[in-house]
Amino acid sequence: MQLRAVKHTTTPEVKTVTAKRPRSIQWSYMFTSWLGFAPFLLFCLLFEILPAVMVIQASFVDSNSGVFTLNNYQRILAQTDKLHAFQNSIALGIITALLSGIIGFLAAYGVFNLRTSWLRNVIIGFSSIAANFAGIPLAFAFISTLGVTGFITVLLLTWFHIDLYNSLNFSLYSFWGLVLVYIYFELPLMILITLPALSTLRPEWREAATNLGASNFTYWRRVGLPLLFPSLVAATMLLFANSFGAFATAFALAQGGINLVPIQIQFVVNGNVNLDPGLGNALAGGMIVVLLIAVLLYSAMLRRVSKWQGR
Repeated sequence: MQLRAVKHTTTPEVKTVTAKRPRSIQWSYMFTSWLGFAPFLLFCLLFEILPAVMVIQASFVDSNSGVFTLNNYQRILAQTDKLHAFQNSIALGIITALLSGIIGFLAAYGVFNLRTSWLRNVIIGFSSIAANFAGIPLAFAFISTLGVTGFITVLLLTWFHIDLYNSLNFSLYSFWGLVLVYIYFELPLMILITLPALSTLRPEWREAATNLGASNFTYWRRVGLPLLFPSLVAATMLLFANSFGAFATAFALAQGGINLVPIQIQFVVNGNVNLDPGLGNALAGGMIVVLLIAVLLYSAMLRRVSKWQGR
């Protein structure tokens, strides 16, 4: 048997040439992208970052001598009314955020399951309006509704003989009255934030849980709520920041009768007792620290949401 020599021929390597974009086109594309982002970046720099830096810098300056000092922050820690202002502002933000977060989530879930599209659009549209209706107009609206001579107050007293202010010890001009007013614009904001998060729950997840014998309660406890928890925490932090820094509604409602940090800043800056811009900047610096913690927690929750959503 003759063995034939088999000649192995190597096929020439085929080099794949990827078309590279010319460097001039790359720079042009990058320049165009940054050119569209530049106005927003400039706005943030001039009206957000720069004022915050100036406030923090001025908080370490003595109002009388203009020298560097830590006395402004020491006075905040030494004066009980300033500490109570931070306690009241933080408590107001936490209570309104939790109440609006829980009620808003349940309301958003109800809106999400509505089969009537026009009703869903009406609720979403009203929520968009109510979430931006704050400040002095909102305070006057509640005063005319639930004030001492408000419409609902007089109506309850005339028809049902229920005296909100004398019998039930309710007062719109107190801390809990302010909580009620803040919930008015915090609740629709929670609905608007939660609806996109609910839309990320895939129907096949519920079908898989049902096929495995899970009840509706088990699905929400094991699947739904754990997946939505980072989004809910992020939304709650946003509600907290929104209510913590609100000023006009509280001032117009109670005229300084409720001790909050924004109202204290207004007192020392406008000179109701004495003009002290250094102390006002220190109070604003403390607010920036609290809001920065809330924003960091908000960003951390958003990263978790993006991770499980695969983005």
